Amino acid sequence: MTIEIFLVILALVIGFYMLWNIGANDVANAIGTSVGSGALTLRRAVVLAAILEFAGAFLVGSNVTKTIQKGIVDPSNFANDPMIFVLGMLGSLLSVAIWLQIATYYKWPVSTTHAIIGAIIGFGIVIGGAKTIEWHIVGSIVLSWIISPAMSGIIAYLIFRLLQRQIFFSMDPVTKSRRLLPYLVFIVFFTFIMSGGANGIRVFKFYISPGSLIWFALAFSFGTFLIAQLIASRSHRYPKEEVLTRKHCSHQLHHLRKVRKNLFLSRLTQKRENSEQIGKMLDEVDTLIQEVEKKCSFTRNVSTDLQRVEQMFSGLQILTACFVAFAHGANDVANAIGPVAAVIQIIRHPEMIGAHAQTPLWLLAFGGIGIVIGLTTMGWRVVETIGKKITELTPTRGFSAEFGAATTILIASKIGLPISTTHCIVGAVMGVGFARGISGINIRTLRDIFMSWVITIPMSAIASILIYYLLYAIFGHQRLI
Repeated sequence: MTIEIFLVILALVIGFYMLWNIGANDVANAIGTSVGSGALTLRRAVVLAAILEFAGAFLVGSNVTKTIQKGIVDPSNFANDPMIFVLGMLGSLLSVAIWLQIATYYKWPVSTTHAIIGAIIGFGIVIGGAKTIEWHIVGSIVLSWIISPAMSGIIAYLIFRLLQRQIFFSMDPVTKSRRLLPYLVFIVFFTFIMSGGANGIRVFKFYISPGSLIWFALAFSFGTFLIAQLIASRSHRYPKEEVLTRKHCSHQLHHLRKVRKNLFLSRLTQKRENSEQIGKMLDEVDTLIQEVEKKCSFTRNVSTDLQRVEQMFSGLQILTACFVAFAHGANDVANAIGPVAAVIQIIRHPEMIGAHAQTPLWLLAFGGIGIVIGLTTMGWRVVETIGKKITELTPTRGFSAEFGAATTILIASKIGLPISTTHCIVGAVMGVGFARGISGINIRTLRDIFMSWVITIPMSAIASILIYYLLYAIFGHQRLI
């Protein structure tokens, strides 16, 4: 067996190990909120994630793959000895895979993007010096790591606040949901098509002009709007008399509670005799409130309504879960596939070092298999953290978080920025939590997540350097033909 064949096999083995760990840790970002809210079972979530992750990487992932391959460290700096670059990339992949496995064991949703970029920077600085690093690109990536969770959180916060005001704080939340859902379906599909198709489908050499894309997105999204509206119109409706009765009850309760509040405030400023009289009036108002609530079964109806609202949003959250999985595949699968493709090309054609390596279709399929295996065997550990331990999730909250994160991720994928999916989804879940109030956030879990983020880059960089020197001690005397 020649050294070239052995290195290709080694690259595939390390790449598969990396992919397995991406599936075990990072894909939880795509499905954790859906599983945590109960919109999807883990098995169904795995199937959806497998299909959409592959589609995102296959159709849209080329921009980020290029950045990972040659945007951090310029391979042409190693033209005199391509073996150094090959061993450095292999060391980076292996160090990240090991760190991801450690993080998965402790249920930390760390960033694969952080880890691979930190590892490549560490290897590049030690071997080639600071001049080999494309610092302007690194600076834009680091800036995106700050902007992306903030942007995801803001979008998720605004969407959930909209749902609170338009649905949860209304007197008839089911009817409000029925009216609002078709518009949300339109927005989701329009955003998905515009961001996913902006560069065309390069694999099939299919390109579309911006104007045509807008018209196609509008037409397709309007079609889904009509279908959603038809489904909503045929869903369960309350009898007209019941709706009017419940509205009347709501108005009565609103005015009675307002009277009680005014009486209570007035009592605080009155003398003892008047205060006692106001106290009796307060007791009478309390009795009236209880009678109205009992007569109208107001509390029970509200609870039932909110359950129906969450059921209606389950389908929409499944749609956004697909959205996130596609976005994750477009951005993060390149973290493993990009370096492997670059290494294989340089091993086969050392004279082409510095050129962008085209990712073969079989390698994309290889990547999809590795991620699915990692997700099915170990992914549940991080799913639990994302879906249950940051804040309590329901389909409406999960939809808000997933839409905010996926929109941010796909925008970054279009401009070639390898942002952190973990940052986006955690930032979005936090945004939903803040919309519920600071008490809705599990500060201890967030502290552990932030600590794991802080140490990811230095840990990956140090491990990458050590593994590189180990590989160099074994293969450094070899030369690529």
